[in-house]
Amino acid sequence: MSVSAIDTRYAGPLNAVFDEENKLKSWLEVETALAYAHEALGHVPKDTAIDISIAADSVKLERVKEIEKEIDHDLMAMVRALTEQCPPGAGAYVHLGATSYDIEDTATALVFRKALAQISTGLSSLLSALLSQARKHRDTVCIGRTHGQHAVPLTYGLKFSVWACEVERHRERIGHARKHISVGKMSGAVGTMATFGDDAFELQDLVMKRLGLSAAPATTQIIQRDRHAEVISLLALIACTCEKIAKEVRNLQRTEIMELAEPFGMKQVGSSTMPHKRNPHKSERVCSLARVVRANAATALENIALEHERDLTNSANERIIFPESFILTDYILTQTKSIVSGLEFFPENIARDLEMTHGLVMAERIMLLLAGKGMGRQEAHELLRESSREAVAKKKNLKDVLLADARIGRLVKPGELEAAFRAETYIGKAPEIVDRVLKRLEEPLDIGRAGKKRSAKKR
Repeated sequence: MSVSAIDTRYAGPLNAVFDEENKLKSWLEVETALAYAHEALGHVPKDTAIDISIAADSVKLERVKEIEKEIDHDLMAMVRALTEQCPPGAGAYVHLGATSYDIEDTATALVFRKALAQISTGLSSLLSALLSQARKHRDTVCIGRTHGQHAVPLTYGLKFSVWACEVERHRERIGHARKHISVGKMSGAVGTMATFGDDAFELQDLVMKRLGLSAAPATTQIIQRDRHAEVISLLALIACTCEKIAKEVRNLQRTEIMELAEPFGMKQVGSSTMPHKRNPHKSERVCSLARVVRANAATALENIALEHERDLTNSANERIIFPESFILTDYILTQTKSIVSGLEFFPENIARDLEMTHGLVMAERIMLLLAGKGMGRQEAHELLRESSREAVAKKKNLKDVLLADARIGRLVKPGELEAAFRAETYIGKAPEIVDRVLKRLEEPLDIGRAGKKRSAKKR
């Protein structure tokens, strides 16, 4: 019976990448590559590698577990189980010259590379959803908020564009992280390669070439953990971006705001006691799981400073933080994409919130208008500050307070002032920013306008 939520509630395609069966398969793949390298260099008899390769297909996890119970060493249990399946001659050359982490760390690189491919797919899917919403809401004017207070107008398209650019940066980071983690080693107990003899470099290169990895230029008994910490930190960054999006959804879904809401099924239950509730539980779940991934990054950083040529303090926690971080991040990406794609907007509430402060949010624009008419910028700022306080105190619209001020009447005509209070005309370059983001990011994903153009050409 499973006790971890990553095996049940939050399980996904990466569970199969990190399960014990695939871990064993990856170990055996490295052992096989080592055998082929030894044979190519004449270290072992002809056909030894093919015999070991065939035997590797017959190794069962159950048998490895049985041996591990006896010897209390998981990697050596695999070595013995593989040797059992080999013809007598070939079995003598299994694991020749290698230390455990020549196999384990090289196999971890294979697992991470495959897992990063899934994370990259999830990022692309989320990016596509964000760009779709940016295009759809390019001109949806809403109130901007800073410090939790109404600031000046912007558009929902700009919000989605900001998030899309952040996701794209993560896609770029994936490339760097993949390069840094796609390394293996055959360097022995302390990194000297002594057990592999004079042609150790050639042997290491042959192993890595067969596995599609690069050889780490210098190691101790292990691949240095800054590489793994980089990947886990990247997963934490991705989770934090999803948390940022989910937190904004949660805040905008507050009853007193309710400008938008995460998707809610027709038969979905919000509360066991309050039937009316529409809780943003999907977004809250994203925020909750992001904390776990972020905490795992701290552990990965702690693993960098091992003692001398290595100690074992990284090993136990990596069995937890590696699969947990990847599986949860993949789940978080899937959930966030679902939230973004299914958002429900409430235009009447968006319009209501734009007018909630009775014109106060246009004070900046009026200040700049007055400065453009010849009033000093600081004088205009003070005038608008005083007028805003008066509007609040007397429960008036800021526009009415300003219309009654002779200092403004001398510079600005009533019609001009009226026009300056139209929020939809004070969104700066927001629509053009959205267009620029779409142009830059849509084409690599083959979606939106770029995708439609290509499809049209095919027809």
